[in-house]
Amino acid sequence: MSGENVPLIDKETIYISDKMTLQAVFEEISQQLIVADLVTKDFFEHVLEREKEFPTGMDLSVVNPELPNIAVPHTEAEFVKVRRIIPVKLTHQIKFHNMIQPQEVLDAQFLFIILNNDPAGQANILAQIMNFIATTDTEVLKTVLQSENEDEIYTILSKGIK
Repeated sequence: MSGENVPLIDKETIYISDKMTLQAVFEEISQQLIVADLVTKDFFEHVLEREKEFPTGMDLSVVNPELPNIAVPHTEAEFVKVRRIIPVKLTHQIKFHNMIQPQEVLDAQFLFIILNNDPAGQANILAQIMNFIATTDTEVLKTVLQSENEDEIYTILSKGIK
């Protein structure tokens, strides 16, 4: 089945996490994704390792100082079974290293975990997330990035990310 026609945002895989550390969040979400048969049992250790080697924190203050920081964690295609974005609202800020300046630590409030079983398509999904951020009204972005309601997150993201 081609992943091209399947929406990147699925209502069943939007999460709100109250975990306090990057490792705890990754472990919690990885377990849920394994149960849903979206990733392999090795996903957790590989997404954690990749985050250490290639940080994914993004400073959104350059887009608008009112926006919270995000991160876009992902790992290699061999540990993923589908093509999807997993939105995760963090109820506590989690420290991520900046993708552009890895020595800089950012407090992230929202994750867009990229699942992509097509190694060539990783940049395309990241580009769609960045396009959504760049073209969406600031108030709408603030709403989705601060919301702790899965339905509200789904409604906004599913319209903006196809």
